[in-house]
Amino acid sequence: MSKAIRADIAHILSEIGVNIEPHDNISTAFFIVLCCAVAFITYVMVRWGLLKAVNAMLKRSHAIWGSVIVKHAVFEKLSLIIPAVVLNLLIPLVLDKHAILSGLIDRVLSLWLIVALIRSSYAFLDASNNIADIKLMSRDLPIKSFVQLFKLVIFFIGLIIAISVIFDRSPVYFLSGLGVATGLVLLVFRDTILGFVAGIQLSANQMVKVGDWIQMDKYGANGSIEEVSLTTVKVKNWDNTVTNIPAYALVQDSFINWRQMQESGGRRIKRSILIDIDTIKFIDNKEEDTLSSIDFVPAVITQIKQTLNPHSGLTNIAVFRGYLEAYLKQHPKIRQDMTFLVRELEPTPQGLPIQIYVFVNDTRWAFYEAVQSDIFDHIFAMVPKFGLAAYQSPAASDLRSLQPLPIDHEQSV
Repeated sequence: MSKAIRADIAHILSEIGVNIEPHDNISTAFFIVLCCAVAFITYVMVRWGLLKAVNAMLKRSHAIWGSVIVKHAVFEKLSLIIPAVVLNLLIPLVLDKHAILSGLIDRVLSLWLIVALIRSSYAFLDASNNIADIKLMSRDLPIKSFVQLFKLVIFFIGLIIAISVIFDRSPVYFLSGLGVATGLVLLVFRDTILGFVAGIQLSANQMVKVGDWIQMDKYGANGSIEEVSLTTVKVKNWDNTVTNIPAYALVQDSFINWRQMQESGGRRIKRSILIDIDTIKFIDNKEEDTLSSIDFVPAVITQIKQTLNPHSGLTNIAVFRGYLEAYLKQHPKIRQDMTFLVRELEPTPQGLPIQIYVFVNDTRWAFYEAVQSDIFDHIFAMVPKFGLAAYQSPAASDLRSLQPLPIDHEQSV
C-alpha cells in the first residue's frame, strides 16, 4: 500500500488526538486488535449493509444477469478484500518500528487479497457461464471451455504472484523459469490442452452443440449432449446413463450427429420385408377382380397395365409394390418432398426384400417409432391378401408338424 496514503491516515488520526505509535508490546497488541476490529466492522457494514441493498435492488430489477450475480455471490466474495485492504492500511502504521513482523503480516494480507480476487473472479466466470446457458449461447459456442481456460490462466497468474510475495521476488523472476518447466506442463496438462484445441475446432466447424443427439459406439454414447467442457463432452444416453467423452476424441474419431436430421423435420424409415419367393406368381382375371376390392389396387393395376409389355403378365408382387407406394403416398405422417422409394432388393436365401425408404415428418423418437410400427403392422397384415407370404425361418413347431414318411415293410424286406 502507498506510503503517502498511510502518512495521510496517520496525520488525520494525529489531528483528532489518536496516537497509533505503540510504546510497548501491550500497546502494540492492543492496537493490532483494534485494527482487526475496525477491519471487521468495515466488512460487516459493506457485507450486510451495502451489498444487501445492492442484491435487493438486483432482485427487484428482474434482470437475468442480476439474479445470476446474486446466486453466485460475486459481490460477497469480492467484499472479502475489504478487511485485507483496511488492515493493509492500518497495520504498517502500528508496526512502523517492527519491520520483521510488519513484513510478515503484509505478506499474509497480500496472499489474502490474491485468494479473494481469484475466488471472486471464479464466481464472476461461473455467473457468466450461467447467463450464457440461460440465453442459449452455449448451444453455439463452447462457453464452458473458455470459462475453464480463463480459470486455469487466473490460477497460474495468482500462483506465480503468490510465490513471488512469499519469497519477496519479482514475478518476472519466476516467469523466466517457466520455459524450463514447459515440457512438464505439457505432460501434466495434455488432456486440458488437447481438449481446449478440440473445443475450438468443434466450435469453429459447428461439429457439436449442447442439445445435439450424437452416437459414438466406441465410447458407448448414444444420446443428447448435456455439457461441452474444456476436456470432456458429457452425453446423457437414452437409458439415462451418462458417458463422458474426451473432447479431442470427437475430432480424432468418427461419430454420428443427428442434428441435421432433427433440423430437416424428417426422419428416415429404411426397413425391408422379406417375401417368400415361392408365393410370387402371375394372377389371372379372377384373382385380379378379387384384388380390385382392396383400396388403391384398381388404380395400381391400371397403371401397371399401361407400362407392361403386351406379352408380359401381371404379378402379385408388382401389384403389392404398387399398393404399398399408393398407401404411403396418402399417409399423413410421410414426407412427400423427401426421398420416397418402395423397391425390390437383390434376392437372398431368406426371400425377396421389399424395402421401404421414406421419411416420417416427426423426428421425435417415440413418435417416429410409433409411425414406423403402424406402417409395418399394416404391411404384414396386407401381405396374405395378395397371395404372398412373409419369410421366416422354420420354428420348432414347424418341424414338429412334419409327418414322418410311411415305411413300406415289403420293400424294406
